[in-house]
Amino acid sequence: MIFRLKAIRFILLVLLLSSCQSEQNQDETTSSASTPVEKVYQHSIDGKPTNLDPIKASSIYSNMVVVNIFDTLYSYKYLARPYKLKPNLAKAMPLVSDDGLTYTIEIKSGIKFHDHPAFNGGSGREVKANDFVYSIKRSFDPKNLASGAWLWQDRIVGLNQWKQNGANYDEPISGLKALDDYTIQIKVSKPYPQLTYSLAMGFSAITPREVVEALGAEFGSKPIGSGPFILEQFNSEAAYLIRNPDFRQEPLDLIAEGYVAEQHQGYGIDALSNQSPPFLNRLEIHFINESASRWQSFTKGNEIQYTTVPKDKQNTVLLSKDPIKLHPKITSDYHHSYGMEAGFVYHGFNMADSTFGYADDPKKNAENHALRCAIRQAHNWEQKNRAFYFGLGKIFPGIIPPAVPEYDTNLSRQSVQTNVAAAKLLLAEYGWNQQNLPVFEYHVTGSVLQKQFFEQMRGFLNQIDYPNNLIKYQPYPSFGNYNQALQNRQAPFFFLGWTLDYPDAENTLQLFYGPNQTPGSNNFNYQNPEFDALFEQSSSMQPSPERTALYQQMNQMVIDDCVVISGLSRKKIHLWHKNVITYPDREIVGGFHLRYVDVTNE
Repeated sequence: MIFRLKAIRFILLVLLLSSCQSEQNQDETTSSASTPVEKVYQHSIDGKPTNLDPIKASSIYSNMVVVNIFDTLYSYKYLARPYKLKPNLAKAMPLVSDDGLTYTIEIKSGIKFHDHPAFNGGSGREVKANDFVYSIKRSFDPKNLASGAWLWQDRIVGLNQWKQNGANYDEPISGLKALDDYTIQIKVSKPYPQLTYSLAMGFSAITPREVVEALGAEFGSKPIGSGPFILEQFNSEAAYLIRNPDFRQEPLDLIAEGYVAEQHQGYGIDALSNQSPPFLNRLEIHFINESASRWQSFTKGNEIQYTTVPKDKQNTVLLSKDPIKLHPKITSDYHHSYGMEAGFVYHGFNMADSTFGYADDPKKNAENHALRCAIRQAHNWEQKNRAFYFGLGKIFPGIIPPAVPEYDTNLSRQSVQTNVAAAKLLLAEYGWNQQNLPVFEYHVTGSVLQKQFFEQMRGFLNQIDYPNNLIKYQPYPSFGNYNQALQNRQAPFFFLGWTLDYPDAENTLQLFYGPNQTPGSNNFNYQNPEFDALFEQSSSMQPSPERTALYQQMNQMVIDDCVVISGLSRKKIHLWHKNVITYPDREIVGGFHLRYVDVTNE
C-alpha cells in the first residue's frame, strides 16, 4: 500500500514536470516566433570615404554613405535606365518660371533629423526649408574648403556676393530663400538646366546648423541627417549604420521606379512592392581596397554579400565575353548583373606644374605640349583593357563618354591609338632626349592593383626610350591622401576614374572649366579662355543639336591640347548573395539603391 502510494506520487510528479516543461517550450517557441530576425546587409566598396560631411563628399565612396544618412531634395528612380530624377525630400519636381530663372520647390512636412544632444531635448527637430538654405551656404563659406561649390558658383544669384561679404549665415541671399517653412525659392542668373540634377547630389544634402556648429570638424565623422539610416560607427574599415525608425513611410511603387519584368524578375524585387523602405535593421558598408581580399570575403558566404568581379577572377567567373556569359557555378551560387558604367577612367596632367604643363616661355610651352602628346601616343588602351578590364571596356576618344546622349560616335580615334614611332619622332622634333627628359612621377592611391597599373605605364614609356630611373611610383596610403595631393596641386601626372554626377556631358566638360581649378573639380588646372567661353555659352542652353555641337567642340580642344589620356568606360559585373534582394548600382550618385536592399532567411 505504501509502495503503491509512492508510485502514484512519482507518476503525478513526472506528469507535472512534463506539463511545466511543455508550457516552457511553448512559451519559448512563441517568444522566438514573435521576435523578428535582425536583417543585416554587408555591402563592399573598393575605397574609403575621407569625409562624411556632404559639402566634402567629393568621391563616390563618400557619396555612397552620405546619401544614406542625409536627405537630398531629389534622387534617382531605383530601377529606371536611363536614369530619371524623382522627388525625395521635395514633394514634387520644381516649379520653373517661363524664363528658366526661378525655381520654387516645396518640401515634405513632418520630416525629422536624427536625434542628437545639440537639439533641444536631444530629439531630432523637423527639417525646414531654411535648413536647405543653410546647407548650400556652407559650400560658399571659405572656412569650410568645400568641394561642391562649382555646382552653383556664378549661378545662384547673390551667393558669390554673400561669400565676399564675409559668409555671415544670418545674412539673407536674394537668390536663395525659404519663402516659408516648407517652400524654397532659388533664382539663377541665367538658365541652368542642370540645377535639379545638382539637388540630387550629396553636395546638396541637408544638414542641421546646430549640430554642425556643435561638432565643428567632427561633423565629418559623426554626421547627423534625416536620411533612411543613422550612422552608428565610422572607421577606416567600414561604416556601420542602423535603420532610422522615424524615416517617412513611402510605399515602394515598383512600376514608377522603372521595374521591367524581363530585366528585374528573378531577383526577388517584386516582393518589395508597396512596402516602405528601408528594409534593413543594419547596413554595413565595408571599405576593401584590395580586390583579392574583397573576393575572399565575398566567397566565404558569411561576410560581405556584394562585390564587383576583380580582374584576376576573370577565368573563374566568365565563360565567354561576347556575349557575356558566366560560369554555371557562379550563376548557381550568386545573383549577377552587368552593364557599362556611367563614367570612365583616364590619366591626367596637372597643367599648373611646369614639368609637363603650362610654361611662361612659349618655346618651353610648345615642348611640354609635344611631350604630353608623345606620352599619350605611347599609351596602349587595348593592352590596358585586356589586362585590367577583361577586354570588356569601351575605349573612346576624349572626355564625353558613351553613357551620355552627346557622345560622338564619329569622332576620330587617333587620340586613343598607340603610335610609338610617331611619339619618338615628336620627341626628337622638339628636342627631347634621354638626357633632358624630366622625372615622370606617377601619383596614385597605393595598392597592388595600382602598382600593376604603374608597371604597365612604365612599360609604355620605355617604348619611347623614357629612362627607367626617371619613372617614379608615388603611392598614397589612402584615397583621401591622394585626393588631398591633387587638391594641393602636388601631382604632375595622375590616374583617376570619374563617375557621372548626372547624365549630361556638361558634367565631364566642367572638369576642364578654368574657374573650377583645384580645390574645385578641375584637377587638371586646365586654362583655355576659348574653352571657358564655349562652356559658359552652352551652360545656359537646353539640350539641343546646337548645344551638342558646342560640347563636341570643347571635347576636341581638350584632345588637341593633350591634357588628358582618355578614355575607357568599364563594363562592370556585379555579384551578390542569393539571400539578398537588390539591384546594385554605383553609377551617377551611387548609394540611393541601398535603402531598397532587403535580406531573406534562406
